[in-house]
Amino acid sequence: MLKLNYISFTAFILITEIAIAIFFKAGFIRHVFGDYLVVLLLYFFLKSFVSISNNTLAGITLLIAFTVELIQLTPLLKTIGLENNSLANLILGNTFSVTDLLAYAFGYITIIIFNSPTLCKHFLPNRTK
Repeated sequence: MLKLNYISFTAFILITEIAIAIFFKAGFIRHVFGDYLVVLLLYFFLKSFVSISNNTLAGITLLIAFTVELIQLTPLLKTIGLENNSLANLILGNTFSVTDLLAYAFGYITIIIFNSPTLCKHFLPNRTK
């Protein structure tokens, strides 16, 4: 069953990511904040139709993000003939960066904080769960 609140979060983050791609060609917002948001985007997208625990889904999301980043160490796009495909380069990337891994990790931590009543109460005392 689709969950509309998660679809709404997904749409909002997707629009934000598209705006970042259009308006920021380089710098922190494009290369770090965009990578941070992509973990949230993937999490909310999956949460829209998958019913597993929040922490498990957060871990799966982080694993997917790390896997895509680590694939950038290989010539995968060239091997499958997509090295000049803009969409493939946008989705899979083409340059490995440890900074990207850190951004993904911060996205994961954000998800864990928002899904943990104890951590959420500590970091966001006015938020009701």
